[in-house]
Amino acid sequence: MIVAAARARVLGSMAARRLFSSSVRHGQETWGFVGLGRMGWPMAKNLRAKIPANDIMIVHDINHDLAQKFAAEFKSGVTVAEGYQDVARDSETVFTVLPEASHVKNVFQGLLHPQLPSLDKQRLFIDCSTIDPVSSREVARAVHHTDRGIFVDAPMSGGVVGAEAATLTFMLGAPDHLVDRVTQILQRLGSRTVHCGEQGLGLSAKLANNYLLAISNIATAEAMNLGVKMGLDPNVLAGLINASSGRCWSSEINNPVPGVVADSPASKGYIGGFGVGLMKKDLGLAVDAAKEAEAVLKLDGVAQEIYEELEAGEGFKGKDFSVVYKQLSEAE
Repeated sequence: MIVAAARARVLGSMAARRLFSSSVRHGQETWGFVGLGRMGWPMAKNLRAKIPANDIMIVHDINHDLAQKFAAEFKSGVTVAEGYQDVARDSETVFTVLPEASHVKNVFQGLLHPQLPSLDKQRLFIDCSTIDPVSSREVARAVHHTDRGIFVDAPMSGGVVGAEAATLTFMLGAPDHLVDRVTQILQRLGSRTVHCGEQGLGLSAKLANNYLLAISNIATAEAMNLGVKMGLDPNVLAGLINASSGRCWSSEINNPVPGVVADSPASKGYIGGFGVGLMKKDLGLAVDAAKEAEAVLKLDGVAQEIYEELEAGEGFKGKDFSVVYKQLSEAE
């Protein structure tokens, strides 16, 4: 069989590089994972923990030492690929979790060229990166042109906490006939998968959601700062908001005031969570998508200005985006 021969070749070469056993047992699957950053690492860790023990997982990161460190966490079943082709050659499913569109395009250039071998099962590429829908569709066309796999977009919501707890929500852009297959895979990494429509629409949904998140985060910080400045206890105010019409994720789960939510980034010095730079990037993608769709936005300019100031401000760069509260509360 083609897949058996291909697996024998790649696993044989890996054994020569002191990787794990080249034996392939019946029913064994191979999984690829590219991108072991703040989101990718816990997602890959959950995937390895939840697939069958005898399945093979091949990982790659531009930081080779980071990939080696990930593999070292497991006694067996994880190997580090030297190049992108080693990730995809024998994998039925390949995840990519990357920062920007340019990274996604570069990785898929490496994954697809030279042409991958055929597998008995259609190879599935699941891209969880948050990029613009136009670039995603461009990559999808490149994948489908090779006839060596199918590409779907599945950006996620839930942040690092959700990635670690496997409670992410995935926004899936894929043809109807793939929804069940992809959903069953994503159940290992999250608690919910929403099929948003054809390829690219998962990202459209993610950008709409994150535009709202960018605005509601600022509004929550302003409201909390207003109440505290007027003498309200922040815990009392947050409890009221979360029992009233102002309730939102930024007020209930990621409240920007230190001490209101014990496990929130705000209560940990705004360390971890969703960085200001990432929010700035996603907001920019949403604004660009709105222009492409000829959708009117009224609050985009002021929101972009606020996140740009945070990114440039001393003590705010790299912190969770709820740090906007700290900026407001310390302003004269």
